[in-house]
Amino acid sequence: MYQVDFRKPCHAHFIGIGGTSMSGLARLLHEEGFTVTGSDTVPSKYCDNLRKQGITVYPEHSEENMKNNPDIEFVVYTAAIFMDNPEYTYALSHNIPVLSRAQFLGQLMDNYNYGVAVAGTHGKTTTTAMMSHILMKAGKDPSITIGGDLDLIGGNIRIGHSEYFVAEACEYTNSYHEMRPWVSIILNIDNDHLDFFHNMENIVKSFGEFGRKVKDGGMLVVNGDMPYLPAIREAVKDKDIHVVTFGLGEDCDYRAKNVRLDAAVHPSYTLVRNGEEIGEITLSVVGKHHVWNSLSAVAASDFLGIPFEDIREGLRSCPSAKRRFEYKGITKQGVTIIDDYGHHPAECDVTIRAAREVLEHRPEAERGELWVAFQSHTHSRTKDHLDEFAAALALADHSLVADIRDDREADDGTVHARDIVERVKALGSDSVYLGDFATIEKYILKNCKNNDLLITLGSGPIYTIGENLLRQ
Repeated sequence: MYQVDFRKPCHAHFIGIGGTSMSGLARLLHEEGFTVTGSDTVPSKYCDNLRKQGITVYPEHSEENMKNNPDIEFVVYTAAIFMDNPEYTYALSHNIPVLSRAQFLGQLMDNYNYGVAVAGTHGKTTTTAMMSHILMKAGKDPSITIGGDLDLIGGNIRIGHSEYFVAEACEYTNSYHEMRPWVSIILNIDNDHLDFFHNMENIVKSFGEFGRKVKDGGMLVVNGDMPYLPAIREAVKDKDIHVVTFGLGEDCDYRAKNVRLDAAVHPSYTLVRNGEEIGEITLSVVGKHHVWNSLSAVAASDFLGIPFEDIREGLRSCPSAKRRFEYKGITKQGVTIIDDYGHHPAECDVTIRAAREVLEHRPEAERGELWVAFQSHTHSRTKDHLDEFAAALALADHSLVADIRDDREADDGTVHARDIVERVKALGSDSVYLGDFATIEKYILKNCKNNDLLITLGSGPIYTIGENLLRQ
């Protein structure tokens, strides 16, 4: 495999440069003195920001993009492209080295003594944000790459000047197997990305292999409350690494005791480490499920030698990352808008439950109804989890369902957004298929009322519905 020499800037080209992670990595190279070009067919704020920084971003994939830059030394490509991509095939036919985003990120992490990789089916971005706040509070000057925008660093990447590097680690296509961290976190394991993994057994094996990538002497931090803990322990039993657990169970090494929620549904708890009460933790994120995320960050930070006061203050100062139960505002009709990136039924479930808790903590006279505007991502995920999506959406008073967003697969006609609606209705909850965003906006304007709460939910641009309503 081609090895990037990060001490010798050259010309790198990114295929699919507009993605959250890809744009951050491109920006990192640019700030390190590399010449960077890239292409993406999907307009985005990330592409716009890269152009503002002087990076050439082509709006289409074409051989001409490569021919016009004959000095390209290597190519980085996203897993979202197809292997017949003209830039990818051009690079191969002209012997230009190609690296997947994951391979490139793995090489980047190798340059740091204290790499931290945050993995799990749910909660990666929030936990990476928590680790970032803790390390910044402790003055560690970390480099950071995260799958969302974080106000603390003004975007999705930070270039530090220390031996600390924090990275969100995605399991899709086993991309996180390219990392060799000092500390790895497994937040949870769920049945997602079945278009690649096919079954739960393969998913568990994949996370076990991820655990084996921890460097000798390092630490694997694992959710002690999940049923797959024994399988992960078995996978790493011959590795010279520390394995610690976190959760609410009595057997967990890092445990939360006396968990409670304040009026804004922010959790607090007593931290117990190896049976000893250490102190109180208060979070600034919404929902009890973030207790597990924070515990994993506590365990990892403790291993890195971060003082408890810095851990506590880092967690207290950490709000949600962008698009993670993000408060957007209140419309002139008095409707509160929340946006969330959740696109797996388990994520939808905890998000809607957290919103329900927000309403329940209001004075009785101010408790409106809970609305969800939802867009599923990929036909295969929708088909595999129809009943689970329906069960999550049925927790709301009303769900408004958009057409399925799919940038990976062709629609084979076996599943439709209407199928979600039918199942939600069968569970006794109001649900309407509306298709496009403009129709959903009109429906909300006509039907939502003062004190209602609306969640825009999904990994695609469904957040624009809330932004348009607030703009009006």
